[in-house]
Amino acid sequence: MTPDNLTKREKERYERQLQIEGIGDEGQIRLRNTTVGMVGVGGLGSPVGMYLAAAGIGQLIIVDDQTVNASNLNRQLLHWQGDLEVSRSKVDSAANKLTSMNPNLKVRRHAERIDSSNIASLLDDADILVDCTDNFETRMVMNDYAIARGKPFVHGAVESMHGQATTVLAGRTPCLRCIFPRPPISKGQIPILGSVAGAIGAIQATEVVKLVTELGEPLFGRLLVVDLRDNCYELIRIDRDPNCSVCGRLDERTINSGDAI
Repeated sequence: MTPDNLTKREKERYERQLQIEGIGDEGQIRLRNTTVGMVGVGGLGSPVGMYLAAAGIGQLIIVDDQTVNASNLNRQLLHWQGDLEVSRSKVDSAANKLTSMNPNLKVRRHAERIDSSNIASLLDDADILVDCTDNFETRMVMNDYAIARGKPFVHGAVESMHGQATTVLAGRTPCLRCIFPRPPISKGQIPILGSVAGAIGAIQATEVVKLVTELGEPLFGRLLVVDLRDNCYELIRIDRDPNCSVCGRLDERTINSGDAI
């Protein structure tokens, strides 16, 4: 494998997407040279990880502190019955499946919970961050870190038969705190249909590919809201809050230097 060319095997493997205008060899090499940090390898993390592995992303950093349990199996496609029976950690289970899908993929795994004290040590090497979490606090830690470090941040969330996605870019788009200034009321266990998580995860993975290859227009300043019960899709335009406690106070110099974290 050479840094500036695709191998014959890569050209065969990615033949169909190499034909897409805007990807080609150059875009595929960019994908190969990209590291994605993904927090959560469950309902959203499974399709995100699988589609990024299939697309040829070079490295995934996966972070999740949980082990596989029975209630995961309706939607978390990276985890199988055998993983449940041996109480395998989700990061080990996911890494095993993802590298089996694409042996060229490098996976770094961290079986711990992200918080403001460890996020830099875990994700500083990532070029793009993907929110596959299931709780408000963790995704806001990711949001704040992404803004401070100037890293693109792809958000997704699901509940029942609904989902949403947006892409945050420091200095250009609203951040999650602009969109959700107050934490939602906790509902306890969230109902989820597995295929809905699959649909939103596929959108998140596509956003990553678009960011890397500069193909199309990511969900900058737009929140995609999906209701699969009635097959309704809505794009809501959102603006930055100049008084946002995270992105409202950052100028371009601060964002690029990372001094804000």
